[in-house]
Amino acid sequence: MAGGRACGCSPFIFSTGFEVRQTDNLYQQALDYIYSFIDHERQPGPRTRATYDLRRMDELLGRLDNPHLKARTVHIAGSKGKGSVAAMVASALTAAGYTTGLFTSPHLHILNERMRVDWEMISNEELVALVDEIRPEIEAVNEAATYGQLTTFEILTALGFTHFAQKSVDYQVIEVGLGGRLDATNVVHPEVCVITSISLEHTEVLGNTLTEIAVEKAGIIKDGIPVITSPQVEEVDRIFEEACRAHKAELIRIGRDVTWHNPRYELERQFLQVKGRLDSYALWISLLGQYQFDNAAVAVAALEVLAERSPKITVEGIQNGLARVQWEGRLQILSHKPLIVVDGAHNVDSVRRLRQSLKQYFDFDHAILIVGLSADKDLSGVVSELVPFFDRVIVTRSVHPRAMATAPIVAEFARHGVEAAETDDISIALPLALGWAGDRDLICVTGSLFVVAGAIEQAALLSLPA
Repeated sequence: MAGGRACGCSPFIFSTGFEVRQTDNLYQQALDYIYSFIDHERQPGPRTRATYDLRRMDELLGRLDNPHLKARTVHIAGSKGKGSVAAMVASALTAAGYTTGLFTSPHLHILNERMRVDWEMISNEELVALVDEIRPEIEAVNEAATYGQLTTFEILTALGFTHFAQKSVDYQVIEVGLGGRLDATNVVHPEVCVITSISLEHTEVLGNTLTEIAVEKAGIIKDGIPVITSPQVEEVDRIFEEACRAHKAELIRIGRDVTWHNPRYELERQFLQVKGRLDSYALWISLLGQYQFDNAAVAVAALEVLAERSPKITVEGIQNGLARVQWEGRLQILSHKPLIVVDGAHNVDSVRRLRQSLKQYFDFDHAILIVGLSADKDLSGVVSELVPFFDRVIVTRSVHPRAMATAPIVAEFARHGVEAAETDDISIALPLALGWAGDRDLICVTGSLFVVAGAIEQAALLSLPA
């Protein structure tokens, strides 16, 4: 299976409705247990650096026989693009014949998406069994509470490591959840560290400047382990250079040590040539957006580091692996008449890049925006970037608990002279936009991956023509 984030029901088929209900009940109980802990992704409210303590993870993983150390690891941090890079690296490793685990967050549709082995999501049955297995160790750690209580994300991370260990993966590609230095994933001993593009995000935890955020991201850098970085602004690049020097880690920069050129754009895919340190690569990728050229070069640079010890990773394998990658919610086309594009851009920089990509890749008459944000986002900055581009606006919100209310978003558009329609339900927003749109118009859904997920699900229900 290619790298798409699938939505749907259990992959298992049972002989009776009772058995289906029984399995569904056990799965729901497992989810309820996971979400019964402190969940910073879902629960509104402030977070600070004091919230995080990796000693909790060390304690829990030690009780589980350290599953995170059973496989070779690629560790990926960054503000934008880390999920796409993780998908590319994992796909290439699978194409090379290695059993590969992929741990990402958040999920678009179902939690199972976060843990994949060779692109197959963890099944409901496997998740239920895993939760049952590690529950006693979770309870023991929380009962002692030596370093505080475990969080939902920490438990999910431990579940992912344990799943990969049970599947005897050769490689695990691990996406950082938040920041780097104090993230629950930062217990691994990686073969290569990757840091994608840095921008202002989660400032209440990571800091109010790019320098502060870069310091947190640089926390994944380990002694003697090669580091790949996307092109960065000068102040961020300097932080990473200093951190690599302190850790005696080789720094490989995209745009200097590994470069891409000769881009070619098509509606469904794009082409680039990457000149790596070891070889050259002619790459077709189905992920649109010029920023994906940087992401593809990052993936190649990381794979070249691995190839120095893993001879099965070849030029052909890298090309085949990247050609098969799909990654939902990133400049994804849902329909052509009208053109419906969804993208999880959620901060000022990513929204600016989205706007540029829409102009560069698509031809349309009028642009309709459907937007919803999470509560901690830069409302003023995001709206300022969106206003000049769109003819009509619909403000909505996802079902996610951290979703921003529609009223302040509508008010911010009004401050820019834009009268936005308003609905709390994405299932109303998309049909409303379709009623406005002609065949040559664009509908863009953005602001949050959770709003995007709702639009993808609604589009599937509407059976829109591809």
